Amino acid sequence: MDYTILLASLAALLAGFIDAVVGGGGLVQVPSLFILYPHFVVPQVIGTNRFASFMGTSVAAYQYAKKVTMPWKVILATGIGAAICSYLGATVSSLLPANVLKPIMLVVMIGIAAYTYKNKNFGQTDNLQFNPTQLLIYGALVGMCLGFYNGFIGPGTGSLLVFAFVSVLGYSLLNASGIAKVINVVADVSSLIFFIAGGYVQYEIAIPMMICNMLGSYFGSRMAILKGSVFIRMMFIGVIGLLILRFGYDVLKPLWVTSHH
Repeated sequence: MDYTILLASLAALLAGFIDAVVGGGGLVQVPSLFILYPHFVVPQVIGTNRFASFMGTSVAAYQYAKKVTMPWKVILATGIGAAICSYLGATVSSLLPANVLKPIMLVVMIGIAAYTYKNKNFGQTDNLQFNPTQLLIYGALVGMCLGFYNGFIGPGTGSLLVFAFVSVLGYSLLNASGIAKVINVVADVSSLIFFIAGGYVQYEIAIPMMICNMLGSYFGSRMAILKGSVFIRMMFIGVIGLLILRFGYDVLKPLWVTSHH
């Protein structure tokens, strides 16, 4: 019995649940792959993770689409913006170290956490800020900014999409979670082509993980739809907290190492 695949699959189950509610499943799934398979190169970890999660994200997107009214034109505009700038972000990341942006993102995450915690009514209902044409423009801008971030750094893109759709465009947390899932599927599939073509996906690990991720996504999306925006808000604050810890570690670790040499 290969216990590493079992542990990776359990991590995928939890990741699917978290990701379906508010995004951020990669915070669980990617570190677990790095820990369980230390001999993997980075593209193997990312490719295997992406293959394991894209079907789970699709399950969640389908569940939301059945229950939530999807603004397909806004989703299309955001998806196009995200796809173009994700490629651009990936290109820039090969020229600049991610360390440049991480301290800025740490401050942004702390601001998002404080804002969401302080505003108890954040995203409880739809409160659209713009007319249909403006929604398309701002949707595309959100997609471009977060697509670039996704290509350049990556962690927490789904959670940031949810925050942007609530704070900038005025959707409820429930609707924003549904919209973010659809955009995530598009982004995941487009990047997955690269990882499959490069032979980076480890299918013997990725397929059991994918099944568990789909299960987690099914229950997570059902729970979010059942419990609504109050439950999503609690999960959102939790995931942003994890992101703060992740970025805090990345930013402070080099300073710690330098001071002890």
